[in-house]
Amino acid sequence: MANFLADAVVYLAAAVVCVPIAKRLGMGSVLGYLLAGIVIGPYALGFIGEEGKDIMHFAEFGVVMMLFLVGLELEPAAFWRMRKQVLGMGSLQVGVTAALVMGIALLLGFTWQAGLAVGLAMAMSSTAIALQSLKEKNLTHTTAGKYSFAVLLFQDIAVIPILALLPLMAVGAVEGHGEQHFVDTLPGWQRTLVVIAAVAVVIAAGRYLVVPLLRMVARTRLRELFVASSLLLVVGIALLMETVGLSPALGTFLAGVVLANSEFKHELESDLDPFKGLLLGLFFMAVGASINFELIIAKPAFILALTVGIMLLKTGVLVGIGHRACLSFDQRLILGSSLGQVGEFAFVLLAFIAQLRILDATWTDTLMAVTAMSMTITPLVMLANEKLVLPHFGTLEQEEKEADEVDVQHKVIIAGFGHFGSTLGRLLRANGVESTVLDNDSDQVDLLRSLGFRVFYGDATRHEILEAAGAQHAELLICAIAPESAPTLVEVVHKHFPHLKLYVRTRNRYDTYDLMDQGVLNFYRETLDTSIRMGVDVLRDLGFRAHTATRAGQDFRRYDIAALKKLAGLRHDKGAYVAGARESIAEQEELIRGDAAHDPGHADHAWNSEEMRNVVKRS
Repeated sequence: MANFLADAVVYLAAAVVCVPIAKRLGMGSVLGYLLAGIVIGPYALGFIGEEGKDIMHFAEFGVVMMLFLVGLELEPAAFWRMRKQVLGMGSLQVGVTAALVMGIALLLGFTWQAGLAVGLAMAMSSTAIALQSLKEKNLTHTTAGKYSFAVLLFQDIAVIPILALLPLMAVGAVEGHGEQHFVDTLPGWQRTLVVIAAVAVVIAAGRYLVVPLLRMVARTRLRELFVASSLLLVVGIALLMETVGLSPALGTFLAGVVLANSEFKHELESDLDPFKGLLLGLFFMAVGASINFELIIAKPAFILALTVGIMLLKTGVLVGIGHRACLSFDQRLILGSSLGQVGEFAFVLLAFIAQLRILDATWTDTLMAVTAMSMTITPLVMLANEKLVLPHFGTLEQEEKEADEVDVQHKVIIAGFGHFGSTLGRLLRANGVESTVLDNDSDQVDLLRSLGFRVFYGDATRHEILEAAGAQHAELLICAIAPESAPTLVEVVHKHFPHLKLYVRTRNRYDTYDLMDQGVLNFYRETLDTSIRMGVDVLRDLGFRAHTATRAGQDFRRYDIAALKKLAGLRHDKGAYVAGARESIAEQEELIRGDAAHDPGHADHAWNSEEMRNVVKRS
């Protein structure tokens, strides 16, 4: 116990010291954690671990938690919308990279099995480092950020068939060293069947066992019990996968994907989010501490050449794919620099490859060192790209632009200027209302400026950007950014600019429920008003009077919003929610039929403004 507490103190102290320094120097938190791990590791100060003792246990659980949350964020509908980028760019990146690495491995004397296995492992990029770095640099919603996520998503999914394929390439029986699992002595084809069966078990358990269990726990309305259940889910699946000799991170990723479309998606995210940052930090530190500097010192030129070579090869492939996808040059560079490293799943694949005796121990250790080195170098590559290369290409956030934002003071701020925000902004401008407009997509900013709009590049979810846009003096803020980012913006506004009146765009009633929990009063579902307007036009074409049809549409909208507020408190209990929704629908239709039965003049309160009545009189 004392040793565990001592190690914990060392890890936390190193993070507290190194990460702020790295952030102050503009290097980002990822590099800070990596450097902290190197400093306290067995090859530097030696504060923790004897030749890497237990270090990678931290790393493994960090990856396990991260992959569960990544899977949880992947809704089937979102995957279907991104299918061209995921299947197109993702498969091209993995296929081309694996083929090139395999070709080089064959030239070095590898067997075709070893060459293919190494190629597939080296094709993996680091989901943890790439997503964290893109998020810190506010590049998540740029074109490069979206394509990076698509490629990473394909890689994470591709690990499943790769793990199933590797046993078929095994060249011999597994030797009895280290911890053994019951599948270790099985023939290759049986191990493949075990992988497929384990995947099927996780999917079936997530759908038919975990969701009912979470419903039962949710009925207790004890937050701490739900948190415990969330952790039990992650740890239990990790243990199950490890018991059969498979990757725990793979199992939890699958579980996250299965639960992504359940009613507990947001609760699981919010409960596990506090653990995510800490565990990712421990993962990065563990990677830094696990770098085998003895091997690097013994063969420095060889290790460095391999590391730089694989990173240049992957970056070249990614830049080429970006060119094929018609990305601008700056977005191609961001894509290449963020995914040019070898990722955490390579540790899993290389360990499995060594276990199957596809690759000898010397090459396995060498490639493990190359993987860790490439992950350590990546933040520096991204920093050099940001500071030295990107300022010469594309639209970038620069100091002089921030100064311009401070000088613009309007009563209205519009965050997000895509199809939704630009339509709204044009309406306001046509009526003499000037707005301060923010958008964090450099390509979109370029396009809007060419159309004559004054748009400022910046991420509205950062309070310093809002402050530069004059939020402290503005009266209201229109949130027209992607609905999944709206809760973050609402939280920032409530914390730093509570006087601002918020108008928030949402995608559907489930997004709206989350915003209602945050205290948002003015929310606008994307399809509600359009659907009602079409319904009014249909009623008119069927012979209804114009006033009657319009009044019916306004009544429907009013009743629907009332039902939305009523159902918000029931959404965590599926049975109660369904019953309440059916009751609300029946009640709403009965009220509308009752309104239609009265003389239209008696129900004129639906025309609820003097301006509207004046328009009716004039017409």
